[in-house]
Amino acid sequence: MRPHLRGGRTTALAALLSLALAAPIAAAQAQTAPSAGPAAGPTQQAELPRQYEVTGPATRTERTTLAATGVSIDEVHARSVVITATRAQAMAVRKLGHTIRQLPAPPTAAPAPHKPRGREFPAGYTNYHTYDEATKEIDALVAKHPGILSKQVIGTSHEGRNLLALKLSKNVTKDEQEPEVLFTAHQHAREHLTVEMALYLLNEFTSKYGSDSRITKMLDSREIWIIPDLNPDGGEYDIASGTFRSWRKNRQPNGGSRAVGTDLNRNWDFKWGCCGGSSSSPSSETYRGASAASAPEVQVVSKFVQGRNVGGKQQITAAIDFHTYSELVLWPFGFTNDDTGDGMTKDEHDTFATLGKNMAATNGYTPEQSSDLYITDGSIDDWLWGAQRIFAYTFEMYPSSFGSGGFYPKDSVIPKETSRNREAVLRLLETADCVYRAIGKEGQYCKSG
Repeated sequence: MRPHLRGGRTTALAALLSLALAAPIAAAQAQTAPSAGPAAGPTQQAELPRQYEVTGPATRTERTTLAATGVSIDEVHARSVVITATRAQAMAVRKLGHTIRQLPAPPTAAPAPHKPRGREFPAGYTNYHTYDEATKEIDALVAKHPGILSKQVIGTSHEGRNLLALKLSKNVTKDEQEPEVLFTAHQHAREHLTVEMALYLLNEFTSKYGSDSRITKMLDSREIWIIPDLNPDGGEYDIASGTFRSWRKNRQPNGGSRAVGTDLNRNWDFKWGCCGGSSSSPSSETYRGASAASAPEVQVVSKFVQGRNVGGKQQITAAIDFHTYSELVLWPFGFTNDDTGDGMTKDEHDTFATLGKNMAATNGYTPEQSSDLYITDGSIDDWLWGAQRIFAYTFEMYPSSFGSGGFYPKDSVIPKETSRNREAVLRLLETADCVYRAIGKEGQYCKSG
């Protein structure tokens, strides 16, 4: 596919950012960021990353070269991008010949008359759920709806927090021969809206079962899995100081380096580190880890998904991994610019593209192949399809730009921006028994077609 870049917004975005830009890179202050988890080790990050507007990159090749400096690309326009980088990485980007400007820092907690407790969201964000708050809400839902919702602890994070898998189905205690669909959230720590997306789905499916015909039919004929928080350590660290830290990675120390964390969405064991779509440097925002699936959180979820292979057949047929931001629906592959080839037939590509466009038509997102933006390797979608043959998508949620809130939109948007994906989720679920129905080839590929 050709890139669907939002070039029409570029001029307006540049004007907005020009008014809002902070001091130049050289004036950026280094910040100490001690770990804030229950099992924090002595290794610490010397400097927190910041966001920058980069003017110049206009092609996916140029954006891939930009990403090779170790930055994460957060937002793409026709002739500019927004990145997250350390000062050294930002200087490397400047040496590529691009114009680069530092953006305002993330929001800070407002002064309070009492001493704030640790790991709370700042004012204006308190309707977001901390890890403990999300766990309590999940437990309450399981207790209220035991016939259709169950909880499993499938492993623990680096700092020892439970990683949960929630199952929704009519006969939730039984493993039936039904299509299974997986929804995952919060691989990247600062993307808190994705946890709210997972909680929205849990609440929507449980509260509407028996009254909403489409939801009822799906729970009667599907097994739905929701993993609401892949990176609880990083999420808690991002809010622990009262100032959002713009933290992306997990909180796993890296031997021989002061830099902390692995980018979970570059650590999956398919085409890991193959193609210039991740970094080997621990200080990078896209550090892929010491080896494939070296992050404990990736190991846990990989084992869970592999465990859904029953009798040689993967029961999970479709998946969405929720991220923020940019309002995109993305599909594999990320590691190659080719639409088809090794690991992707034309029918498979057409199925991905057709269903992706179908879902995007419901939420107003832009649909495209992941590599249309820039090359990535070791991502969850590439692994889910390449290793498990699951039709897996990434949804980059609200907002569309840094100027509209970036990674930290106010909590007032939560109801609208989570429910915005309701129809897309239902369409994926309704197609999950035979995803090839999207291109009218169910008779060729599905036994029950």
